[in-house]
Amino acid sequence: MTVPAIYSRAAVKPLGRKSYGSIGHLPGSRLGPGDHHIHDGQSRAVLEALPKGDRLVVQEKLDGSNVGVCKVDGKIIAINRAGWDCWSSPHEQHRMFAAWVQRNADRFDAILGEWERICGEWIALAHGTLYALKHEPFVPFDVFTAANERMVFTAFLERAHRARLVTPHVFHFQNVACPLSYVADAPSHHGAADGIKEGVVYRWERDDRVLMLAKWVRPDKLDGNLLVGKKDAGMTATQETWNWRLEGWR
Repeated sequence: MTVPAIYSRAAVKPLGRKSYGSIGHLPGSRLGPGDHHIHDGQSRAVLEALPKGDRLVVQEKLDGSNVGVCKVDGKIIAINRAGWDCWSSPHEQHRMFAAWVQRNADRFDAILGEWERICGEWIALAHGTLYALKHEPFVPFDVFTAANERMVFTAFLERAHRARLVTPHVFHFQNVACPLSYVADAPSHHGAADGIKEGVVYRWERDDRVLMLAKWVRPDKLDGNLLVGKKDAGMTATQETWNWRLEGWR
């Protein structure tokens, strides 16, 4: 396989848009810069009294970099959260993701239509959590249609499983609300070194629509403390720590 040289691609957004937006926080969740809480009514619905007939999915939140894979003009392209081609990224973890996607292009080509994308967490590089990985470092959690609409959970699962991709562990998938007390202290199912997960993501659905996503992040969670960078941004490490590396990618 021929891997493109570093910075060999121009910085472009293949879809012409960002890949993934922000998710509001549930009460008690640790907020980061620019984060926000969801409305009280939304919190009550998913935590206390879900409307009759609606669905609620609660999954483990993973700690890595939000990335995606899209299909444009028949080509499979790795993109970061902002929507840029990962081959143009200054960060090694994103270029490594692009190389991994290139090696697995057939799997994504089989499940994505034109202008569709699958988004997930790339946990190859340790951010604030060390993982003893027993599965691939890309863990998808959403598929978006060509019209930029989020697919419901069962449709997403069908795509991900068809591509043999591991998805975040499901703690709750029912037609009733799920109090945080049921899931906050549940252990990690993805190999977090200390057994403690970063948090959980709530997904509220009705019929064929996803109404809302919300997240709860552990109050004691330190963002990016294993990353090398500015200390005032919480990045205090002097050397990168990898949960997984792609052999021979460059």
